[in-house]
Amino acid sequence: MSDPVIVPDSQARGLLALLPRSIGPYVQLMRLDRPIGAWLLFWPCAWSVALAGGIERNPWLILWFGIGAIVMRSAGCIYNDIVDRELDARVARTASRPLASGQITLAAAWSLLAILCVIGFVVLLQVNRIAAIVALLSLAPVAAYPFMKRITWWPQAWLGMVFSWGALVGWAAVSGWISPIAVLLYAGSIAWVVGYDTIYALQDREDDALVGVHSSARLLGDYARGGVALFYLVAVLLWAIAFWAVRPEPLALLALLPAAVQLLGQVIRLDPSSSDNALAVFRSNRTTGLLVFLACAVVGMTS
Repeated sequence: MSDPVIVPDSQARGLLALLPRSIGPYVQLMRLDRPIGAWLLFWPCAWSVALAGGIERNPWLILWFGIGAIVMRSAGCIYNDIVDRELDARVARTASRPLASGQITLAAAWSLLAILCVIGFVVLLQVNRIAAIVALLSLAPVAAYPFMKRITWWPQAWLGMVFSWGALVGWAAVSGWISPIAVLLYAGSIAWVVGYDTIYALQDREDDALVGVHSSARLLGDYARGGVALFYLVAVLLWAIAFWAVRPEPLALLALLPAAVQLLGQVIRLDPSSSDNALAVFRSNRTTGLLVFLACAVVGMTS
């Protein structure tokens, strides 16, 4: 039997090689071998729960949002691969994806997507009605996202809207409504996502140019590092305003300092010409999310 086809940026190549050949492609289709996306989807949910005081009032929300992030990130990736299967086949980094390479049929992908949506619905039943409605409203921008790279130079901004939506859902799940603080947290998260997804898109600039795919990395060109720095700065400023609104004391702002330093470190070590460097810096945003979560927990629990 030939070796299994594994995408280049998989973080679980050894595990995938041990899995039965019939299972491995589905693990890759769901991106379970690359958990960074689930973390990045989860963190805005966790931030808003923590900043709204939910760790003390309903800590189980963190667990439910964690499960939801894994399931819905996998569902989103499957949908994205269904829409982009022909484009993926023309790009070196994505040509080995299960759908693009023919390891999984289109019908099988749709079936798995349906199963994941059912699991996501079960998770949705664990939150209050307002939070559930807010979560369902995200389906339209999620469905539109794969097409954004064809019509705008800023698909990263649309991804920011989608991946940050949990900041609104989490706040509503704790308090039963969406406050301006949640909107600030959401807006800051959008800026953060634009920054880190621009870094991610640096890997594909040449291939994207060949197939006509747009991205902020291509648009910014030689100014990519400066653009990332600007978006990260906006993110920190918006988060700081949200923190001040919850607890108007200088110590609340100091809670954000570790995350701000970590983001600055990303900008300093970013090498836009290196795909390996871009991937490593992008993945370090899991740490950023954790640092912001700890800051939200401190401010939210002491407010």
